[in-house]
Amino acid sequence: MTASAPPRTYRIHPAWWVAGVTFLALVGAAAFRAVPGVLIDPLREEFGWSVTTISAAVAVNMALYGLTAPFAAALMERFGIRRVVIGALLLTAAGSGLTVFMTASWQLVLLWGVVVGLGTGSMALALVATVTGRWFVARRGLVSGVLTAGGATGQLVFLPLVAWADQTWGWRSASLGTTVAALAVVPLVAWLLRDRPRDLGVTPYGGTPADDVDPVRTGAARTALRGLAQGARRRPFWLLAGGFFICGMSTNGLVQPHFIPAAHDHGMPVTTAAGLLAVVGIFDIAGTVLSGWLTDRVDPRVLLLAYYGLRGFSLFLLPPLFGPELHVSMVAFIVFYGLDWVATVPPTLALCREHFGVRAPVVFGWVFAAHQLGSAVAAFGGGVIRDVTGSYDLAWFLAGGLCLGAAAMSVAIRRNLPPAAGEALPTDRQAAAAAQAHG
Repeated sequence: MTASAPPRTYRIHPAWWVAGVTFLALVGAAAFRAVPGVLIDPLREEFGWSVTTISAAVAVNMALYGLTAPFAAALMERFGIRRVVIGALLLTAAGSGLTVFMTASWQLVLLWGVVVGLGTGSMALALVATVTGRWFVARRGLVSGVLTAGGATGQLVFLPLVAWADQTWGWRSASLGTTVAALAVVPLVAWLLRDRPRDLGVTPYGGTPADDVDPVRTGAARTALRGLAQGARRRPFWLLAGGFFICGMSTNGLVQPHFIPAAHDHGMPVTTAAGLLAVVGIFDIAGTVLSGWLTDRVDPRVLLLAYYGLRGFSLFLLPPLFGPELHVSMVAFIVFYGLDWVATVPPTLALCREHFGVRAPVVFGWVFAAHQLGSAVAAFGGGVIRDVTGSYDLAWFLAGGLCLGAAAMSVAIRRNLPPAAGEALPTDRQAAAAAQAHG
């Protein structure tokens, strides 16, 4: 799109179609991530593997899921969003489908850990940051909340279906089902997902042609590493990354894979526990969308203080709630945890944009990498605690205490609303691209 060409008009701005298909892609990729928590017990029974062994595969998955994100953001600059997302969905489908042939624990680590970790990590929240950064100027907080909910909710709402498929036809049918879910999204991505507003002759939603920054076509790895180098020099990066590390520990790392076996330890049926996590996924949509709306209006540090602090207190209350029967107190915990599950993402992303400008998607990729490293630590550590002590109670208490620390780190971040002297963000897309590539 040239400066002289008038923007095309659409009845519905294409940004909303891009956001819609991105939501579906995140849900499709997340379908596989529903599998490990349900299948820990079936794999133990069939292969005799310990919880620690299975948790190690989950930990590798979560670590790669996070570490891939910043490079994926850079690859989206180099090759385009659509190509990267299609490749990621195909890789995820292949890793999920091949698990039906595994016979040894190293194959579990390779397929669940490495292949699916790379595939899902190539989308993850780096995709959210890239799409919202390119296609939206207005409503960024709201859209980031909706898209984040897509990825997180997909991991949870499939749980009852996975549990039912496992009990009806065995765990292999569940793995194949998630393969189909990832593949089903590929045609829609190829049809509707576009890399930039200029590809359709429009400007970003609520923006101007100057907001449609030229892509960086070379040096994807260098761009990712420079994003890390820039972030590492700034105190807000470490506070955001530290808080997100704990966020990952207390959600994806601990609750998602270990809630179902923990509930089963106390006599609760697997299908009931899976249903509870599905409820978390349902309320996660409302909580994350509300958080995105609030992020456009409230100091994001205050939001993070509330989210982490309340999450910590709720984890202290969780162990006595487990039992063979489902009580109102457990339902209340599930509803709250759903509302809080990834509500931290919109304010964290907003603070990244505030401090790092046009480089925010890549920098946020590294912040998200910290989230997934925290997930990996908790996924593995939770399994070790269960094998050593015979209970998950210590894991819940440790996670609760760390969440209070994350709340303190969040309010320690200084605001940076006006650009610092000499660091004003570029106003034309050529200058912005040069800053992103070489700054």
